[in-house]
Amino acid sequence: MRTLALAAGLLVLAPAMAAAAHAEVITKSDVGFVSRNAVQVVATPAEAWAVLVKPATWWLAQHTFSGEATNLSLDASAGGCFCERLPVPPGVPKGQQAGGVQHMRVIYIDPGKAIRLSGALGPLQSEALSATLTITIKPGEGGTRILFEYVVGGFMRYNPDEIGPAVDKVLAAQLAALAGKLGPVTPAPAPAPAPAPAATPVPEPAAQLPVEETRGGPGLSRSGKAWSLPPAPGDKPQAKAQPATARVQPAAAKPAAAAKPAPVPKPVSTPPVKKPVDPRPIPPKPAPPKPAAPGRPAPKPATPPVDKDKQDGIAAFDQALGND
Repeated sequence: MRTLALAAGLLVLAPAMAAAAHAEVITKSDVGFVSRNAVQVVATPAEAWAVLVKPATWWLAQHTFSGEATNLSLDASAGGCFCERLPVPPGVPKGQQAGGVQHMRVIYIDPGKAIRLSGALGPLQSEALSATLTITIKPGEGGTRILFEYVVGGFMRYNPDEIGPAVDKVLAAQLAALAGKLGPVTPAPAPAPAPAPAATPVPEPAAQLPVEETRGGPGLSRSGKAWSLPPAPGDKPQAKAQPATARVQPAAAKPAAAAKPAPVPKPVSTPPVKKPVDPRPIPPKPAPPKPAAPGRPAPKPATPPVDKDKQDGIAAFDQALGND
């Protein structure tokens, strides 16, 4: 019955208890989930650690098996137990031994800075789950930042989409209760208001013209007759304008006389420059050669005279050599 009551407490929570902490299920799947909660307090890290390791002073009673937070204890050493004593209920036989619960076991501790505990909390204890809660304490602006990170994985018969957010809300409520023991939570600085946009000058409305003028009311055409545009739908009929009896036509303005173009100056003629006379006499041009008379054969070259003595000497030389 106590386990069932604790399971119901996980699923039905007061949202105001977790308002001071930042809670979030950062990831979840069919085999588990991760919950992360953080808070900023004004206490120093040493003061926060001293209260943290005494869960009987800040743990919420509705999330215990016995219904009393005073039954909780934590052995803040490696292998130490985060346990709960179950007193002997009234009406039981005399000499019955008291019960107890091991919620978690310390697997890492750095006093004043961090503690890590292993164990499935509340109704998760009945499932085949491995769960680890890491609590870190760090100096922050104007105080101390405390972080709870709970990693759960394995086989369970709960729907992860339902049990994950429920466990996350319980841890956020526990962290808010711890922050309440350490002093007021430092509020997050409000964002600076955005500068107001510069005032845009509003243009003055245009002067409203009478209906007659806006719709081409009475006037004169070139012929001097009165005219107007047809009334717009919905306008009341207006009285017909009376034609003008004696309107003086303004005298037509005479066109200004066209200005005479300025005379274009005539270009000044420059006298030609005379070349100097060469005093040397001009040599006569050679007469072209006269062409040869057509039809006349070219004269044959003159035959050189025969040297008789030379020919006789050559013949005598050949005869002496026996050349006939």
